[in-house]
Amino acid sequence: MIHSLLAVYYREMLIMRRRLTRLIPSWSVSPLLYLIAFGYAMGKHVAIDGHSYMEFLIPGLIAMNSMTQSFAIASEINIARFYWHIFEEIQAAPVNDLSYVAGEVLAGITRAILSTTVILILGKIFGVNLSCNFMFWLGVLLNSFVFSSLAVGLAMLVKSHGDQVLLTSFVITPMAFLGGTFFPLENFPVWGQNLIHILPITHAAKAIRAASLGNTPQISSYIVMAATGCLFFVISVMCVKKAKD
Repeated sequence: MIHSLLAVYYREMLIMRRRLTRLIPSWSVSPLLYLIAFGYAMGKHVAIDGHSYMEFLIPGLIAMNSMTQSFAIASEINIARFYWHIFEEIQAAPVNDLSYVAGEVLAGITRAILSTTVILILGKIFGVNLSCNFMFWLGVLLNSFVFSSLAVGLAMLVKSHGDQVLLTSFVITPMAFLGGTFFPLENFPVWGQNLIHILPITHAAKAIRAASLGNTPQISSYIVMAATGCLFFVISVMCVKKAKD
């Protein structure tokens, strides 16, 4: 199982290595625009819980970016399925469903961690130094686990690359803006806060922000992310089995 898992992961890493010179700028552009537009245009005049808006914003960007980049593994899977027919080759190889899902999820997590490193470097350039402690990286890891697991399952369900774009628009984009990444959740009405707390990105943003600012995150946020990630992982294994059939 380990060998087949590593084979799937190694394939994704080879592809990413060839694209790295293009991926790094793409990982930088959106966060850089957010930092300039929100950080400079609004950040100098806003303070949240005793911290500057830039200190509030960057952990939210990390939560959002680790979500989008880990979910982006779905696009890689579908390109391989629809254009290169790699999935059919994997079906013929001695790779079980669990190993395949684990390898793809690990690849998604790796993408998210690398993109997080890029944002941390941008933050230092803007003069914001965050505490990158164990709980910070654990939050990033669990957030990436949740959305890379979700990505693999959904990638098995879509019928075309265009369907994948729709999933990103209707699933990921709303969470990116409603998960407490850009503004405090307390600004919402109570009913809105209750709905938003259902989203896993909300717990990720809270945990990553608290840890990066030197506070103690709520353990419940990590439990929710871990449980959600495990649920999505199991569903993804089932979806891969169904796609093979």
